[in-house]
Amino acid sequence: MKILLLENIHEDAVDLLSKAGSVHLIENLDPESVKSQFVDSSAVITRGRGRINRDCLLAGARLKCLARCGAGTDNIDVATATQLGLPVVFSPDGTTFGVAEHAIMLMLAVGRRLNLLDREVRNGNWEIRNRIGSGLELTGKTLGIMGLGRIGRRIAHLGEAFGMNVIYWSKTSRDDRYQFSDLETLFRRSDVLSISLSLNDETRGIADARLISLMKPTAILINTARGEMVDEGALCRALMEKRLAGAGIDVMSAEPPPRDHPLFNLDNVVITPHVAVLTDVTYRKMCVDTVEQVVNILQGRTPDIHHIRNPEVVSK
Repeated sequence: MKILLLENIHEDAVDLLSKAGSVHLIENLDPESVKSQFVDSSAVITRGRGRINRDCLLAGARLKCLARCGAGTDNIDVATATQLGLPVVFSPDGTTFGVAEHAIMLMLAVGRRLNLLDREVRNGNWEIRNRIGSGLELTGKTLGIMGLGRIGRRIAHLGEAFGMNVIYWSKTSRDDRYQFSDLETLFRRSDVLSISLSLNDETRGIADARLISLMKPTAILINTARGEMVDEGALCRALMEKRLAGAGIDVMSAEPPPRDHPLFNLDNVVITPHVAVLTDVTYRKMCVDTVEQVVNILQGRTPDIHHIRNPEVVSK
C-alpha cells in the first residue's frame, strides 16, 4: 500500500508507517501534482501546509483514510471525506502543552520587549535599559482566552500559575473555575488576549477591527491558533498608532507571509514561523499518535474514535 506524505513528519512516525506500507514524500505541493499522487494512495498524511481538497479526494479511488498530524483539520475537506466514507485522523491532545507554553513565551517576550532588548544589546547599546521604559509584569493582570478547549484550558492553568486573573469566551465550552465573558467584554478587559480557537467559518476573521479597537492601549494580543482569525490590517494599524501595546504571533493569514509584510517593521511585535508545536515532545507525539491510528485503519483494525474528526464514518 502506498502512504503519501505531503510534508515531513517525525522519523519515529515514518518508521511506524513503513511497517504498514510504502511511504512516499511528495516534493511538489502544486495542486495538480498533489492530485496525481492521490490516484494510487491508500492513505494521505499532512501537517499544516499540504492541503487536501475535494478534487484530490475524488481522484483517490484507493483511499482508506486521511490524516493531519496536529489538532486542526482546516486544511482538509472533511465534509467531502465524510461523504466518501473516509475517516480523517488527527491528534487532539498532541499539541496541547507545546502550544500553551509557546503562548506564554510570547506573552513574556512581547511584554518585556525581548526582541528589541536582545537586538540593542548585540549592537552594543547596553544603555537601552534606561530608555525602554517598564516591561509588562503578568502577575495580577487579566488574561483573556478566546476558546476554552484543551489548549485554552492549559493556557489558563499556566496563566494562573503566574498569578493572572483568567476570563474567557467560548461558544462550546464552559468552566466554572474561570469567569465567562462575552466577546466585547473579553476584548475590553484583557491585559493579555490569547486566541485558542479552531478555524472554521464562524471563527474566520473573528478578531476584527471593531473588537481590536476595544482593547486597552496597554494590552497585548497573542495568536497561536490560525492567522485567518485576525484582521491583520486592523491589528497592524492598532499597533502602529499605539492603540495596542504589542502582539505575539505564531500564525499568519498567508504562510509564508510576504517579505514586505507591515508587521515585520514593528518593534512591538514578536513573530515566530508557526512553530508552537515543534518541541521535542509535542512534535513527536502529534505525529506518532496520528500515525498509530492510520496504521490501525490500513491493517483493518478499528481506530480510536478520539482521534477521528468524523467518527460517524467509523461507527457506520
